[in-house]
Amino acid sequence: MSRITTPFGYESTAAEVIAGVDLSGRRAMVTGGASGIGVETVRALATAGAEVTLAVRNTAAGERVAGQIIEATGNNHVFVAPIELADRASVRAFAETWSGPLHILVNNAGVMAEPLNRTPEGWEHQFAANHLGHFGLALGLHAALAAAGDARVVSVSSSAHLRSDVHLDDLHFENRPYEPWAAYGQSKTANILFAVEGAKRWAADGIVLNALMPGGIRTALQRHVPEDVQQQWDQYRWKTVEQGAATSVLLAASPVVQGVTGKYFEDNNEALPTVAGENTGVAPYALDPESATRLWDLSEKLV
Repeated sequence: MSRITTPFGYESTAAEVIAGVDLSGRRAMVTGGASGIGVETVRALATAGAEVTLAVRNTAAGERVAGQIIEATGNNHVFVAPIELADRASVRAFAETWSGPLHILVNNAGVMAEPLNRTPEGWEHQFAANHLGHFGLALGLHAALAAAGDARVVSVSSSAHLRSDVHLDDLHFENRPYEPWAAYGQSKTANILFAVEGAKRWAADGIVLNALMPGGIRTALQRHVPEDVQQQWDQYRWKTVEQGAATSVLLAASPVVQGVTGKYFEDNNEALPTVAGENTGVAPYALDPESATRLWDLSEKLV
């Protein structure tokens, strides 16, 4: 099967990707829609006429962003709802209150490289928030996604998945030393494996699932990363938030990738296999179908 490419690339913005797309009558949800690339993802979808719900921890921030987007786009169908992705009860309650079809789900929220933190269940927090929360949310919204007939689920992963496979026998660092970047990398690999397995399980429902690397963008996501480390990153080329949201918007709404499922994209194109020593491309373990099935089954039991 040939690699999927699009007319868009590294420098493309969300606005350029969404140009000419009409999402009138379609309903979208973006987790973490009140900050970083989440804001630009919401803005692009609202500009195209979609009804968009910001699923956020901080509803005050969400309301501010929603108001700004309504004013900028003239689209009054931008809403805010509370969710705490690391809290099973919160995720379950959110899904249970949703009514009607859902055409687009962008699993965008995340935490990066934080010190060891555990949920009340003993789950490692990055894995709980970045993977299990989004997995539980998508599972809880499955009927709404199926009702749409042609829904798209987008998982925002990262090149940090290259740092770690998913340790299926020790997801929560109970039997190995905790390392923030290894934990983050594991959660980002899980985001890709979710799309790989979901593409198979939900194909009959007309639901497509894909994952992506947005690029390096300066946002609040780096709040746990020491400033000296961030300064080292300055040797690389940063994307703007408008560029960083582009691949999310492409997979969420563009007709260019209609029907594409189970893939990992970066810079608006399907990623190539990673090359040793490079920080781009996709690791083979992140697309492994056996690991994807095992992770899905384990995650289902946990949530």
